[in-house]
Amino acid sequence: MNATATAQYRANQQGSAAEVVEKHGELVRRIAHHLAARLPASVEIDDLIQAGMLGLIDAARNFQSDQGAAFETYASIRIRGAMIDEIRRGDWVPRSVHRRYRDIVAATRAIEQSTGQAATAQQVAAALGVSLDEYHGMVENAARGQLVSLDAHMDEHDGEPRLARHASATPEREFEQGAFRDALAEAIDGLPERERLVLSLYYEQELNLREIGAVLGVSESRACQIHGQAAVRLRARLADWRRDGGDEDDDDYLP
Repeated sequence: MNATATAQYRANQQGSAAEVVEKHGELVRRIAHHLAARLPASVEIDDLIQAGMLGLIDAARNFQSDQGAAFETYASIRIRGAMIDEIRRGDWVPRSVHRRYRDIVAATRAIEQSTGQAATAQQVAAALGVSLDEYHGMVENAARGQLVSLDAHMDEHDGEPRLARHASATPEREFEQGAFRDALAEAIDGLPERERLVLSLYYEQELNLREIGAVLGVSESRACQIHGQAAVRLRARLADWRRDGGDEDDDDYLP
């Protein structure tokens, strides 16, 4: 596409802020509801939508068609990022949840390194000195706060999101990202079947936790716990890679 055609395309695609919001507002609302399904009721969905609308307008102003991505793909990344930034600014996750999450990851890692097998909930609960019910509650609380880590971390390292945040990635960074994707894929392949299914339904099929629970025949709370357990395993299994090659600015949840 030549420069003139690109300029015309961008002009037609973007239009005024009001036109962009009218045309793609439903995309913002869909992403907001998808994220809100993982968050406590204290997080107002209207706040997410407002942040997402600003992300949408920003995407329209900065979109470059010659980067190889469709506008909706690019806009989805910017919208999601704006919502995540809004949640980060709110900092509604108690510090105790961060600490407990790190404890769960460390215990899971120690058990799996010692046994060579996937750590069970009973084993991790025993290592932490809590009841099984308490452990499940800890995992669920952490899972509902993981939005700003796992989603953002995947956006940071995998596929299209680099167009939004790392357009000038160096060969070294590209190599690191490729290595991380390979390590992540291997770690996901090694998850228990139900945990792999929950991740697939959430990230690939874009179902929310209530819908995932219906598919599995469990409650929304249980679906959240399974998702949280999968995230714990991934972090435990990728801890060495994170220390060796990860970014320094990842949020508090990462090992």
